[in-house]
Amino acid sequence: MTSSFAGSTERVVIDGPAGPLEVVCNVPSVARRGIALVAHPHPLQGGTLDNKVAQTLAKAFFALDYVAARFNFRGVGESKGAFDDGVGETEDALAALAHARSRYGAHLPIALAGFSFGSYVQTRVANRVATERMVLVGPAVRRFPVEAVPPDTIVVHGEEDEIVPLADVLAWARPQGLPIVVFPGCTHFFHGRLPQLRDTVVGMWHRRPAHEA
Repeated sequence: MTSSFAGSTERVVIDGPAGPLEVVCNVPSVARRGIALVAHPHPLQGGTLDNKVAQTLAKAFFALDYVAARFNFRGVGESKGAFDDGVGETEDALAALAHARSRYGAHLPIALAGFSFGSYVQTRVANRVATERMVLVGPAVRRFPVEAVPPDTIVVHGEEDEIVPLADVLAWARPQGLPIVVFPGCTHFFHGRLPQLRDTVVGMWHRRPAHEA
């Protein structure tokens, strides 16, 4: 029987690029399909690895039998250091991923997931690591220089996002021809919609869009 999400939690502090780095992994008891690295929202605006959306993304990947790895960016929780505009935070993400790979399987495919500022960091990580697929929730486009993403990236946004307007996300996605999953009536933090967010990610993960050759 698959272990519960809460009962599967392993919390450690590793050596990171700016000092101690706090990492939390939820490890399924069944055969692991991959490692999913989840990045939390802006550390100077209350973002932590315990953010509800970050937890929801971890729960989605845990349900898909992935090792779900979250970490606190430098300066948050037990992670030391100071905010570095996404540059140092990218190194934090790579260090957390390296830990998860060394502990749970370097051969496993890698998924990247991020919420808000964490989405921006994950697009930077994707330039450094071979990635199976990405999930971006409430991506902080225009607030940060979020680059183009692969065409099979899952992007979910709230219609009434008060921090990153939907119009900004559509303007970013339009040149890429990138579909956006819009939650009607939903705000940035997906209040009251977290189970729906989890189910959407799980349902879409193994479905790839068809593209012309």
